[in-house]
Amino acid sequence: MKTAKLLKPLTPVQFLAANVVVSFLVLVFFFTNAFVTPKVFLLSFLWALIICSTQWVGPLLINYLLDKKIKWMERPVRRSITEIISLLTWSVSAFIIVQVVMYWLVLGLTPEQSWSRISAGLIITISVSSFIALFFTSIGFFKAWRRSVLKEAELQSQMLTYKYESLRNQLNPHFLFNSLNVLSDLIYSDQEQAVKFVQQLSGLFHYVLDSRDKELVTLKEEVDFLQSYIFLLNTRFGDKLKIQVNIDEKAKCYIVPMSLQLLVENAVKHNEVSERHPLKVFITSENGYLRVENVKQPKVAGEISKNTGLKNINQQYNFLTEKEIEVVETGSTFTVKIPLIKTIENEGTNH
Repeated sequence: MKTAKLLKPLTPVQFLAANVVVSFLVLVFFFTNAFVTPKVFLLSFLWALIICSTQWVGPLLINYLLDKKIKWMERPVRRSITEIISLLTWSVSAFIIVQVVMYWLVLGLTPEQSWSRISAGLIITISVSSFIALFFTSIGFFKAWRRSVLKEAELQSQMLTYKYESLRNQLNPHFLFNSLNVLSDLIYSDQEQAVKFVQQLSGLFHYVLDSRDKELVTLKEEVDFLQSYIFLLNTRFGDKLKIQVNIDEKAKCYIVPMSLQLLVENAVKHNEVSERHPLKVFITSENGYLRVENVKQPKVAGEISKNTGLKNINQQYNFLTEKEIEVVETGSTFTVKIPLIKTIENEGTNH
């Protein structure tokens, strides 16, 4: 689902039309003597149009600049205070400057002469400016809050999709068929290994079910799960598959559940795994990322990759961190780097 857009930016034509309408309404309700003659009307209308335009453009510009510096949902109090002060300063200044310029152009008054007229209505100017500042601040907060709600809903939707895909991948007929085949052979050849295989398989499914409602899991949890998955693969492929894991699982980091397993699964799915060409996969941690690299040896009649798994993982990380997944492909290797998340908000709700 796509996040709905609230109060979409106006096109130049829409902006001009809106200011024309507002300016006309200002004349109707506050300057009834502006309709005495066509000349007076045009001058009054131009005056009102310039005031309305400056009072509209300023808040839009201020909001745009503050969005880059102070996020609403991260520092709401600081953002509110900064925005109100900025908007109030702009609004009052714009009112005064426009009045001074128009008095000079229309009536030929100097700034000193026009100030007596402007100061007489200064209280009204400040009151109107305060209303404008509070109005635009409230709108800005509402839009940010609404975006946050929609983003959270989208995250939950994407997370459910990702969990479903992960669960389906683990429960698909090929996986069960291969696992049961291996188990069947072990029952006759090595019963002790068969028992261990069942325990690891059970642990794998338990983790999949247990993590389906979690956005993130600890690195240790994911590595423990990965080790169970690697055990099943090694039991099936033997020396034809070599997976090296060099991760500091004690590090206090978090990761999207089953992301490592999915990357290893993709490596096995799309590459030849044979005695002649054993597949090598290296999993390491470096500079706040987990690096999963495999030697490229595509299957002769392999399944064409649609990158669905990578897209699913990337969608989850887009909601949880500003760091992006990195994919590096050379002639001999395929590498995916996924970011480690140091802290998570509302940890208690996820664990």
